[in-house]
Amino acid sequence: MSAAPSLTFTALLEPGGPSFMPTQVVIVPLEVVEALGGKATRRVVGTLNTYPIRLGLLPLSTGERYLMVNKETCKAAGIQLGQQLTVTLTPDPTPDAVDLPAELAEGLAEWPEAAAGFEQLTGGVKRAIAYHVNSAKRPETRLNRTMQVLRQLATGGHPFRAPKDLE
Repeated sequence: MSAAPSLTFTALLEPGGPSFMPTQVVIVPLEVVEALGGKATRRVVGTLNTYPIRLGLLPLSTGERYLMVNKETCKAAGIQLGQQLTVTLTPDPTPDAVDLPAELAEGLAEWPEAAAGFEQLTGGVKRAIAYHVNSAKRPETRLNRTMQVLRQLATGGHPFRAPKDLE
């Protein structure tokens, strides 16, 4: 079996994203999408100007795909809107893997019922939970968010919805 293709191209960091969540995007040309595996490839790893990334390929009606690049990534990579980027992408060899914050990983290890609930979720929801916990600036907030999510998961609830029976 051959190694996954690694493709490099130049692209502009431009405003975009879904209307409810305007952000910065990089358009991945159709020929690159096809070379990466077409519609079958949903997540990629690579670099934006040598800064490592691991992102989802989101569809456009033209057949092209785009990468949503959040403000934190832009800041860490030293890139800004309107900038021409050198982008290198390859299909993610572990597309379902989620990088968990330490608090969340520890909580899931200690609370089997929450871990079982977490395993039932889609990769996207797992990534959203990890981002929700990780985006807190204060340690107390990270811990509070972790405990809230773990409680919801352990009791069979959705991690981002209030419990049905508030007691």
